[in-house]
Amino acid sequence: MTLSKVIKIILAALLFLCLLKMPYGYYQLVRFISMTLFVIFAYEYRKNIPLMIVFISLAVLFQPIFKIHLGREIWNIVDVIVGILLLLLVVGEKWVRKLQ
Repeated sequence: MTLSKVIKIILAALLFLCLLKMPYGYYQLVRFISMTLFVIFAYEYRKNIPLMIVFISLAVLFQPIFKIHLGREIWNIVDVIVGILLLLLVVGEKWVRKLQ
């Protein structure tokens, strides 16, 4: 298993943990880690323009400086969708690479 896959699985787990009641600092840390990794993923998928745009958009959404206030319920939905997307990328990595 590649490092990229392991990082995606860990990030998905961090996002799923956001569904639980955690200290506010945890959410701040997850936002920072997510933004950083989404920028790295955007670069990793730079030849796959749609995925690159998705990851840039996620980096903007998760960035911790100018927070986008969506409410806890909406953020939970976003966390689940993004976590599932990351896990799908892990499973379908060969298919995604062929599209590049």
